[in-house]
Amino acid sequence: MINVGIMGLGTVGTGVVELLETNRSTIARRLGDEVEVKKILVRDLSKKRTPYAEGKLTTRADDILEDGEIDVVVELMGGEEPARTYIKKALENKKHVVTANKEVISKHGKELLELAERSGVSLLFEASVGGGIPIIRPMKQCLAANRIMKISGILNGTTNYILTQMREKGWSFGEALREAQRLGYAESDPSADIKGFDAARKLAILSSIGFNARITPDRVYVEGIERIGPEDIKYAGELGYTIKLLASARRTGEGRVEAVVAPAMLKENHPLSAVRDVYNAILVEGDAVGQVMFYGQGAGKMPTASAVVADIIDAARGGKRIYCTCYGEVEVVPASLMTSRFYVRLKAEDNPEALAEICGALGRNGIGLEMAAQKGVGGGLVEIVMLTLWVPFGDLQRALNEIKNLKGVKEVANIIRVEEADEDGLHGGHR
Repeated sequence: MINVGIMGLGTVGTGVVELLETNRSTIARRLGDEVEVKKILVRDLSKKRTPYAEGKLTTRADDILEDGEIDVVVELMGGEEPARTYIKKALENKKHVVTANKEVISKHGKELLELAERSGVSLLFEASVGGGIPIIRPMKQCLAANRIMKISGILNGTTNYILTQMREKGWSFGEALREAQRLGYAESDPSADIKGFDAARKLAILSSIGFNARITPDRVYVEGIERIGPEDIKYAGELGYTIKLLASARRTGEGRVEAVVAPAMLKENHPLSAVRDVYNAILVEGDAVGQVMFYGQGAGKMPTASAVVADIIDAARGGKRIYCTCYGEVEVVPASLMTSRFYVRLKAEDNPEALAEICGALGRNGIGLEMAAQKGVGGGLVEIVMLTLWVPFGDLQRALNEIKNLKGVKEVANIIRVEEADEDGLHGGHR
């Protein structure tokens, strides 16, 4: 009998309890042993719960952490604390730990994996990235023979849903966000999603595994989607692009790593451009395998529970464990030095002098243009839409800071990276 203690009985925790019970016989046959949920940590004993949790609830963490009969602790509380402390204590007590906690793993994964190794137990976190999409185990095992060159993906379903609705229904950002909240895709406080922090944590985990070096979320350059307007969606479509919140990390020719979460314009034939609504997809490029893509539901009760239960089974099987693979050191390139093509949208006075001043500021900062178009707005104003050539982000920022102060310019409305095949043959929007 494999006894499990679950910490947290929210949406995912409930899914795990229900999946373990409804697929009990299948799991037992595949594992060769029964899996039993012995204790479940909750904050409120009076709240109505799934009937499968009856008689198993506790409000004391030590009822799980100090129980010598519990083999696997499943942490599904979320947040940094007390989750990190509970995971650490479980590992010290030589219990396997399964978690979906991207914040704890992205910030403290190295420390906790090393503790798991010293204790001779497993720390598994498949559900921390991509919900039900298998990605952690494939990167650590199936792609182990490869030198990973690039990881790019749509790692947040909330923002992907919002951008999909803006494109397909012509909604504003606010309208799409409100609908996402109504459907339960976005939290009442959606900041972690729409500002890119959730995707940055996931990219940090994948980058640490892929590049064998600890990359924490604070080393990822992050932009959110709050500034994306219907105009940007429309103009991107006219140019043959779609806009996604893209998480992307890649090795450079100098052996450094670039890591960015930001809106990006993808060509219509890009593998990630067709990923709609709340779905996630991750594109991994290895030196031997080439490109492989992982696609599926990146969140939700049962998809995430699927990944958690798979980790419980894996922990129960034992065998040779894979601990921290972040054995190297790597320099992360500052955002100002990353080179990309960019889409820029300005609002300016409708006169030749304003356009001449804008072009002068771009030229003084070494910013070349692939194209520029003037769109009518009215009231003596126009929108100027530009695609730059490959330029360092810092150079473009200096040019736009100068442009903001020009008399004829009313607003620098948006800047978006353009993601497509670069000269190395990789699908890269920054290098």
